[in-house]
Amino acid sequence: MNLLFRRKEQLGEDDPNLLLAKAQGGDDRAREVLIKRFTPFILSIASQKSGRYIKLGHDEEASISLIAFNEAIDTFDNSRGVSFLSFADTVIKRRMIDYYRKEARHAKVVPISLLDGEDEDSQEVTQYWAERQSIVAHQAKEEATDRKEEIIFYSRCLTEYGISFAELIEISPKHEDARRRAMEAARLMATDNELKDYFLRKKELPLKQLSEMVDVSRKTLERQRKYIIAIAIIFIKDFRYIREYVEKIL
Repeated sequence: MNLLFRRKEQLGEDDPNLLLAKAQGGDDRAREVLIKRFTPFILSIASQKSGRYIKLGHDEEASISLIAFNEAIDTFDNSRGVSFLSFADTVIKRRMIDYYRKEARHAKVVPISLLDGEDEDSQEVTQYWAERQSIVAHQAKEEATDRKEEIIFYSRCLTEYGISFAELIEISPKHEDARRRAMEAARLMATDNELKDYFLRKKELPLKQLSEMVDVSRKTLERQRKYIIAIAIIFIKDFRYIREYVEKIL
């Protein structure tokens, strides 16, 4: 048997060359063992091509690369005289290029490593990215406009409850735990139909009901009234951009 991996490995049932042959023959266990053994290799290629550290279970590129490696197992042809790992490297690279093409409208930059002169696809990717630049710029401009309009509308909603946008920082609880509990109270009020109806009709907090449903005293709820109202409005009106920001910092 030729050494498909072109490196010295232990012989026997765990020999990667034998595992590869078995996997191509339909042995799922051999495939699983092979993928698990070479996961560090797969992630290293993904990290190299993306220009950043890729973590399993965290980055989409990790899943893309694992699927590509599995594809390489199925499509590898030993008669071509290329080692399996070299072939897998190429498959992973091409699948990542496909992924970045699909995600181009959401991305800010293309990984530098995908544009180096050694990649035969680099010119195609560069051309593709150049064609997308105007679209990305237009989308960014539209998003900036949407954010601005959302803030203006949110500010108007706050004034109905006697709150100014400028005082949000001042009314925010200083301690993280206090902010988290206040946010939980606001979220509850925004999702409970009875509490929400009370809040929208009377434009005040249903303090009695809230104090019974959350781990916050009525006195504390009264002290954090403006902050809870401000957060509740974000959830009730579904201000997407402001909500993303608030959930990120809390």
